[in-house]
Amino acid sequence: MNINTIPDLKDGDRCTVISGTHKGKSGTVRDIHTSKTGHITITVEQENSVRFKTLGKNVVIL
Repeated sequence: MNINTIPDLKDGDRCTVISGTHKGKSGTVRDIHTSKTGHITITVEQENSVRFKTLGKNVVIL
């Protein structure tokens, strides 16, 4: 099983989404979860308190 890891990703980090449905949005990482298949999913909270989920591979840490 290939586990995708982002070693610098932690709760409270500022990030920007670089691909996927939410491309161009940015916010604060609030929840990090590793699925059964090894993919990392995160919840991003924007400045206006709107939250969305995305894959960890789709974000860069600021």
